[in-house]
Amino acid sequence: MPHGTPPLQIRRHADGAFPGAVSVIMDQPGKSVFVLDLELMQRLEVTLQLVPRDATGLILESCAEKAYIAGADLKSIRSLPDDQLERYLAYGTRVFAMLHQFPFPTVAAINGAALGGGLELAMHCDALVSSPPPVKDGKPGKPYPLGLPEAGLSICPGWGGASLLPARMDPVEAIRRTATGATISFDEAIAYGLFADVADNRDELDDQCLDWLARNPDVGRKRDGEPLRWTGRPETRASVLSALDQVRSELPDTPSARAVVAAIDAGLSGGWQAATASEQQSLVKLRHTPEAIKAIDDFFAKSGGGKA
Repeated sequence: MPHGTPPLQIRRHADGAFPGAVSVIMDQPGKSVFVLDLELMQRLEVTLQLVPRDATGLILESCAEKAYIAGADLKSIRSLPDDQLERYLAYGTRVFAMLHQFPFPTVAAINGAALGGGLELAMHCDALVSSPPPVKDGKPGKPYPLGLPEAGLSICPGWGGASLLPARMDPVEAIRRTATGATISFDEAIAYGLFADVADNRDELDDQCLDWLARNPDVGRKRDGEPLRWTGRPETRASVLSALDQVRSELPDTPSARAVVAAIDAGLSGGWQAATASEQQSLVKLRHTPEAIKAIDDFFAKSGGGKA
């Protein structure tokens, strides 16, 4: 446990559809859009270690108004020496894995944009339950984006995203979007099957998550150290292989796209650890390429921030 790291808020659900469940609520004081940086990962680790052993389920929430998690800390990915970046990525892998090692079901409550490392974190939960963008001036809000945009910066995911997303939604679209860095909108995510459930509005998101937990109480009793939904599972393996065959020739001939396909192939042939190792090895190398350096520098210049 990182020394002196303050935990995130834990809220116990005493009643409702699934009493005994807890919510872990991510926050970053002073920020309206959260970035998955080292401090947040350390706080998450501390908090997950404090989750009561008698909990019946877990909801991973964000209190940010504009996004769930807008991405990973691109500044760290860009600037850390290779050995430090390798340790940083490995640390994130261990923290995320805690979500699919609990002996009870876990669900990510998606209330806004979930991109890059933010979506990867959510996909380590057993299910994704979402709410639509808030109504503004009596009209539906603008659909928020989801996805793995790393290839758009000439890099690749680093926490298993390439092997997680095709098991959560239409695998052809998942592979194509990840290999090109194109995101999907909230409405597209529903059409492609990304969410296990969708609440009518933000105020009902917790209840919808509790309802999913109540309908899936046995999830978690037979954990094997891997996420519940990823491409190597027997129930998704065949569809992912078929999707790969369909899209390989359509993908751009870029190092990023090749890294995405290589990670999926590594997972299918060597297992979950091989999939994440392939991504992380590629990410460490790709961020040094001229294309990635320029793309990331351009991103910083445009956004004034650093998330992916």
